[in-house]
Amino acid sequence: MESSQPASFDPTRITRPDPALLRYYILTTAVATLCILPLTLVLLLPSLFKYRTLRYKFDDEGVSMAWGMLFRREINLTYRRIQDIHVTRNLFQRWMGLATVAIQTASGSAGPEMSIEGILEVNDLRDFLYSKMRGARGEEEKPGEPGTVPDDEALRLLEEIRDGLAAIRSTSGGAGGPEGEVS
Repeated sequence: MESSQPASFDPTRITRPDPALLRYYILTTAVATLCILPLTLVLLLPSLFKYRTLRYKFDDEGVSMAWGMLFRREINLTYRRIQDIHVTRNLFQRWMGLATVAIQTASGSAGPEMSIEGILEVNDLRDFLYSKMRGARGEEEKPGEPGTVPDDEALRLLEEIRDGLAAIRSTSGGAGGPEGEVS
């Protein structure tokens, strides 16, 4: 009875795959690329349309972003609504010098309200947004007056009430009724 394997077969001599495996890899990659190529074009078209229609506008009140041809989408954010700013860069963005600036608000959504893409001066944009965000909240100092906040009507009204109450207390000698009423 003959063996089904040739007598010269020695599995201990196998250390590398056969060169036919490389040809197989090339062939399957080429077939996959040909099958996926139409899908790539379908996926690329929305990105191309977004790029062609994407517009940003930064003004004194806030930032707005608009894009779309058939379905136009616009996002308007005032600097006062901005809660946090994140800068992210994936491998390709770092290679190209790009980044994404994600702006988050207290809207309740898990993701950012607006993502600004395709900006080369990302650090300058982030610093600009932080300064506008803090300025909109009245946290910047006035020049020459460290530790003070910009003019605010509500703050001014509260200070007048405080000063008026202090004047009433000082003229009455601090005496008051049981509920703190001034006599």
